[in-house]
Amino acid sequence: MVEQHEKTLVPQIRFAGFTDPWEQRKLGELFEESDERASDREILSVSVANGIYPASESDRETNPGASLANYKIVHFGDVVYNSMRMWQGAVDASRYDGIVSPAYVVARPNSEVYARFFARLLRQPMLLKQYQQVSQGNSKDTQVLKFDDFASIGISMPVSENEQRQIGGFFDRLDSLITLHQRKYDKLCVLKKSMLDKMFPKGGSLYPEIRFSGFTDPWEQRKLGEFGSVAMCKRIYKEQTSEQGDVPFFKIGTFGANPDAFISNELFEDFKCIYPYPTPGTLLISAAGSIGRVVEYQGEKAYFQDSNIVWLEHDHRLNDAFLKPLYSRIEWGLEGSTIKRLYNKDLLSAEVTVPGGREQKEIGQFFAKLDNLITLHQRKLELLRNIKKSMLDKMFV
Repeated sequence: MVEQHEKTLVPQIRFAGFTDPWEQRKLGELFEESDERASDREILSVSVANGIYPASESDRETNPGASLANYKIVHFGDVVYNSMRMWQGAVDASRYDGIVSPAYVVARPNSEVYARFFARLLRQPMLLKQYQQVSQGNSKDTQVLKFDDFASIGISMPVSENEQRQIGGFFDRLDSLITLHQRKYDKLCVLKKSMLDKMFPKGGSLYPEIRFSGFTDPWEQRKLGEFGSVAMCKRIYKEQTSEQGDVPFFKIGTFGANPDAFISNELFEDFKCIYPYPTPGTLLISAAGSIGRVVEYQGEKAYFQDSNIVWLEHDHRLNDAFLKPLYSRIEWGLEGSTIKRLYNKDLLSAEVTVPGGREQKEIGQFFAKLDNLITLHQRKLELLRNIKKSMLDKMFV
């Protein structure tokens, strides 16, 4: 029985050299509430998303007239939590010296505690449930976790402070990588938005602000209908779909995401041969729901809901790679008093300004490379977040 209990106190994944089972403790044995006050230090904030950070780095404005007389002192390594949002994970171990609002609780650790380990432990889902259970108040909006109730909660922790350090350091490095890729991703998104604004004419002009060298001719004003016609897949009826099947069927609600219906391979092949079907590289447009959303068809086996997912069958005068950023510049004229949609005539009558074929190709390639970089960092972010989620589950008891 004791052996079985000890097994439950051993995490699935551990750093080499650590074999002892974790020990069970009360938070009140490891922390004591601090009530030091000051008004002449840097103001810190605590959030669910960002933990503890200087308020000066926040987009939110602080009230310059607010009194700081009762603000609580925070030392590096103190655990601080929002007493009304603790059950959502508004807790962190501070990496700053400063002061926080009296609404926060400051818990000072003893010598057994490595704070960066507890920065993760105290956000574990099982503990968040316990915070909510012992918080005082009639509803989620009024519940408060007082320190005495926080102190009564039991946790499991490594006996060795060195193991705490290894775990805390691992997640700090992982968070730094996530932050790095998030910043790169954000910068690339800002760059793309800026280039879309500067590499396409605006305000009735026929000349963009920025151009590739060698291009000086004015762009031409056209309607999309001058380049081709609207195409869509053959209608699929509900009785022809199933919860499982050979070919995913994308409706407007699942466009570009995970399908919730499938059709048989035979039906797919029959319709694909007889009716219009996009070729690889075709830009599919959402005509309802998230109107104007564009997804590039990669050539995979998939079928798309007729009339709500359409594409422009265009001639050689339009370059597909250029068409993608061009679509993002169009303000679609939509009809419908309550439910808006993009009709075929709206697509065909959309006014655009386009350059010659060679310049289209250059612009298209530039944005394709930019999109690939954005996607790369987005995938790295998703991978790192998935790794973190898995490790948080497997490296804690």
